[in-house]
Amino acid sequence: MPLILALDTSSEWCGVALLHDDEVLAAMSVARAAGFAGHSEHVLAMVAEVLQRAGRPLADVAAIAFGAGPGAFTGLRVACAVTQGLALGLGCPVVPVDCLAAMALECAVKAGEPSSEVLIVQDARMGEVYVGRYRFDGRALAFVEAPFLIGAAALVAQCSGDKADILGGSALLVAPALAALARSTTATDHPDAAFIGRLGAIGLAQGDAVAAKDAAPIYVRDRVALTIDERVRGVRLPA
Repeated sequence: MPLILALDTSSEWCGVALLHDDEVLAAMSVARAAGFAGHSEHVLAMVAEVLQRAGRPLADVAAIAFGAGPGAFTGLRVACAVTQGLALGLGCPVVPVDCLAAMALECAVKAGEPSSEVLIVQDARMGEVYVGRYRFDGRALAFVEAPFLIGAAALVAQCSGDKADILGGSALLVAPALAALARSTTATDHPDAAFIGRLGAIGLAQGDAVAAKDAAPIYVRDRVALTIDERVRGVRLPA
């Protein structure tokens, strides 16, 4: 397998990893108090550091995987823009990775179950959650339901009789009732760049890579502006 650089800035965590043959050569993950926009100030320095730790030059990178979403709008744009800039300079392909799938893979691997259904519920703010449901068979991860956006209360009502095996995601911190949707929960609350890289390697092998110019975030939520009434009421969109 080629050398893959992986980036994720979809949450308050900024993560970078370098992988070869499914082995993580180096990784960093840091929470930034400055907020999502602050990731742009640090991610390139983190890229340089993981390359130095692994003893590999940037020129060796054959593909770049990035957390494409869903997640914080600003964070997704940072990862996409940095990935595009690096990939254009290297002339290498880009693999957009579903952030919720990366979290599901991490949950399944940590749980150590040979086969499991994983539900990821990531906080989308405004009382809503990004949801993804996946099946892990011990080797590969597959979609049961692609990421979508829904109110936390509505999700509990919709899935109350359909429990997953494992539940993870930051929405558990703001909507504890979601824990009833699975047999067990994990502390996984943000995408890990190492798992972004693992799914990136799979995507590259399956022909899912795109040219740098064609890379784009996966927003899921389409609203990026408020009405006048919402502004008056103090409603806030995600960052």
